[in-house]
Amino acid sequence: MLDAIEREQWADLADELGDLLLQVLFYAEMGEEAGHFGIADVIAGLNQKLVRRHPHVFGEEASAAAGNRAEGLETRGIGAGEVLRNWDEIKKLEKRAQTKVEEDSTSAKTEQPGGTLDGVSRAMPALSEAGKIGAKAAKVGFDWPDVQGVVEKLREECGELEVEIRNGDPWHVSEELGDLLFTAANLARHLKVDPELALRDGNAKFRRRFAAMEAAAERPLEELSAAQLEELWARSKRSEAEQRR
Repeated sequence: MLDAIEREQWADLADELGDLLLQVLFYAEMGEEAGHFGIADVIAGLNQKLVRRHPHVFGEEASAAAGNRAEGLETRGIGAGEVLRNWDEIKKLEKRAQTKVEEDSTSAKTEQPGGTLDGVSRAMPALSEAGKIGAKAAKVGFDWPDVQGVVEKLREECGELEVEIRNGDPWHVSEELGDLLFTAANLARHLKVDPELALRDGNAKFRRRFAAMEAAAERPLEELSAAQLEELWARSKRSEAEQRR
């Protein structure tokens, strides 16, 4: 779907959205057949969530009626930052409400606060999840002070990865590589860059340059030496740079 959006191929996007909608309808039908919920429940739940989490749009009374338990929020004439803070506060209270338990048959239900990172979905792409986790941690003051701090951490993680590569332990190599990617995702956050989109752009750039290598080569690439491949790569980069001028 992202590919269709980037290429502005609207017919392809419509087709992809149809595939996405099919999945929603398919699982809603499964839920209804099992007696849990139907598509109407999905839509009603979405409507209620939007009203609950947007008191600045639908009004505090409607938001409260939809289940918003937050009190004292500023909702009039607020900017994007205040909207996000309100959103987070409302979500936090929703999470607490979901984790209520009964201590015994006679005691009242009590609210158990959820962890700071509990609201970050593990279903999203890993780079996006890393950025979200870092942003949540930053809200309680656990973050690098500036971009330079993240860059220094990135260098540190590279050094630790090199050590594990020399040690030859695949498990520790994977662990250190994960730390490196996590730090890179949070560098993107500090730079206000979407890491997923940055990586997609990097992938597209590699595709372009590699295709240019294939087009410029007089023989199949697999028959060329490393030095010849490097020269073709450098040539494709120079050509791309010249076209931008």
